[in-house]
Amino acid sequence: EMKGVKGSTDEGGVRVPGLMRWASEIPAGTQIQQISGGIDLLPTLTDLTNINLIGHKPLDGRSLKPLLYGQDIDWPERLIFTHHREQISVRNQRFRLAQNGQLYDMTDDPSQINDVSNLFPEVKSELNQAVADWRVELLPIKDGRPFTVGYWQSTSLPARDGIPHGNIQRSANAPNCSYFSNWVSIDDIMTWDIQVGTSGSYEAILYYTCSEVDVGSTIEITFEKQSLKGQVVIAHDPPLIGKKNDRYPRRGESYVKDFKPLSLGAIELPAGRGRLALRALEVAGSQVMDLRRIVLNRLER
Repeated sequence: EMKGVKGSTDEGGVRVPGLMRWASEIPAGTQIQQISGGIDLLPTLTDLTNINLIGHKPLDGRSLKPLLYGQDIDWPERLIFTHHREQISVRNQRFRLAQNGQLYDMTDDPSQINDVSNLFPEVKSELNQAVADWRVELLPIKDGRPFTVGYWQSTSLPARDGIPHGNIQRSANAPNCSYFSNWVSIDDIMTWDIQVGTSGSYEAILYYTCSEVDVGSTIEITFEKQSLKGQVVIAHDPPLIGKKNDRYPRRGESYVKDFKPLSLGAIELPAGRGRLALRALEVAGSQVMDLRRIVLNRLER
């Protein structure tokens, strides 16, 4: 039994099985004992398919191709870091340095019961230094880059990435599958910090739910000096999904429901960075709608 659950940086919070199948290439039943992570997927897949990587920035991961093919090679020692909020844990092939400074021998003690710091002081010192160096390599401040629009034909702006203002609330604290609710006033606004890469005309689609008694609100999307208005004219009020299937009470994750697309038409978006805002010009009932996401589809001229 491994220590930790989802959201922790212990073994039980970060370790999952990695399964690969390529019948004509990878021998069936191959088991790899060396530690690896999601950072290895890109270099592994490009190596297996002989596809050249684009760009010159270094990758943190490494190709697992030699291990998958059972090649007898000298596999260098490596460190895999796990970072969640302010917690950092690091794992090498044998040891894990936990977020609180305990050192565990994962070969003999996968449940992380016995702190072996006193038995392996040099290992602990090396891993502590590795964590300190890794902290320096991270961005010193929160990444404030905007969400890109128009680089692809279609861009989804989910509620999880927006900022609610006024009375608007998220359906849950966790971003997963969350949506905006309690949109009750013309002073309530939802905003997204976006960077439009290609100026032009975009179809704006809202994914919403709205009860029969609340139908009729007038809404508006704005970006820079451009605006687009629309009205909620069709009720769509499906039940929440998921609760009856839960084995344990949720700790902040949202329930989901079937959201309906509402096309508002086309809006002209100039290239550049700005704030995309969604507000109500008129609230017909007790609230406007619940909103899951906005989708912007670039239209061909």
